[in-house]
Amino acid sequence: MTLTEYLGEIRPLDQNAADLAQKRWDSIAKPLGSLGKLETAVIQIAGLTGSADVSISKRCVLVFCADNGVVAQGVTQSGQEITAVVSENFTRGDTSVCAMARAAGAEVVPVDIGIAREMKVPGLIDRKVRFGTADMTEGPAMTREEAEKAVLTGMEMVRRLKEEGYGIIATGEMGIGNTTTSSAVVSVLMNKPVEEVTGRGAGLDSAGLGRKIRAIRKAIEVNRPDPADPMDILCKVGGLDIAGIAGAFLGGAVYRVPVVVDGLISAAAALIAARLCPAAKCAMLASHVSAEPAGRMLLDELGLSPMITADMCLGEGTGAVALFPLLDMGIAVYREMNTFDQNRMEAYTHFDD
Repeated sequence: MTLTEYLGEIRPLDQNAADLAQKRWDSIAKPLGSLGKLETAVIQIAGLTGSADVSISKRCVLVFCADNGVVAQGVTQSGQEITAVVSENFTRGDTSVCAMARAAGAEVVPVDIGIAREMKVPGLIDRKVRFGTADMTEGPAMTREEAEKAVLTGMEMVRRLKEEGYGIIATGEMGIGNTTTSSAVVSVLMNKPVEEVTGRGAGLDSAGLGRKIRAIRKAIEVNRPDPADPMDILCKVGGLDIAGIAGAFLGGAVYRVPVVVDGLISAAAALIAARLCPAAKCAMLASHVSAEPAGRMLLDELGLSPMITADMCLGEGTGAVALFPLLDMGIAVYREMNTFDQNRMEAYTHFDD
C-alpha cells in the first residue's frame, strides 16, 4: 500500500469502548475524575484499541537512529560519530533510556534508519534508508521518495510490534544534529521565527547557538519548503529519524496501538503526522513537555496536554518511558478498585456547574 492508502485506513476512536471505560471510572469508589489525565489516557487507549479491558503490560521504546548532514555546519558540540556509538550502546543496555526502561519494565528496540556508516550490530534492527542525510544548507536533506520510505518504515515497525503483542510504544531517537532539523521543521510547519523555536540542544554555547540558527535559516532559504506540504518539509529540512517517528504515530493510528510522544524531536514528528492526517492524533499520548523552546508550542499546536513537567530534554525516549509507571498506577486503580456498589456506598454524581 502507498502512504496515501494507509492514511485512508485511519479511523476515529471507538466511542462505545471509550464510553465503557468512562463508565468504569465513574463506578469506582473515589471522587469522580480525581485521577485527572490518567483517567483520560485510559479512556483514550480504550477507544483506540476498541476494548475497555485496558492493558499495557508489554511495552517498549522504539528508537530511530540516523545521522544528519547539517552537522558539517558546526551546529553540535559532539561529532557525528557519536550517533553510531550510542546506537550500538542501545543494544548493550548502556544508555540513559535503557536504564529507565529497565526500571519501567520496558524493552528498548533500536532501529538503524539512517546512520552514516555501515552497522553490523546484533540487536540493532537494520532499516537503513540511506547513509545519513545530506547537508540541508546546500540542498534537500533527502529525496521525497526517501522520506516516504522512512515514514513507511516507522509504520511497518509498529505493525511488527503490534503482532509481537506490545500494547504501547514510546518514541525515541538518536542522531547528532537532530534538534537542528527538528527546529527547522517546526519553524516552517508553525510559521515561527527560527530563533524562537531553536534551543541549545546538547549544550551549545552562545556562538554555537548562533551557528545553529544561521544554518537553519540558510536551509530554509535554499530549499524553500512548502508549509502546506508536510512531506516537502520533511525531505528538504527534516531527518530520517523524524520521518521514522512520524511513521510510528501514523502506524499507531492504523494498527490501533497507543504511541507516546517524547520531547522536541518526537513532537515535531507528531506534528508532521498530524498534518498528514489529523485523525492520527487519536493514537498520541503526550508524556512530558520538553525544556527546548519549541516543546510547549508543539504540544499546544497538537492539542495535547503533557502529564509530566520535569524540565527534561535528554531525548532517546526518556521522557516517554517515564510515563509508563504513571500509567501503570492509573490502570491499577482502573482494574482493581472496588465500585461504589461493592462498597455499599452511594455513587458520586456529575454536576455541570
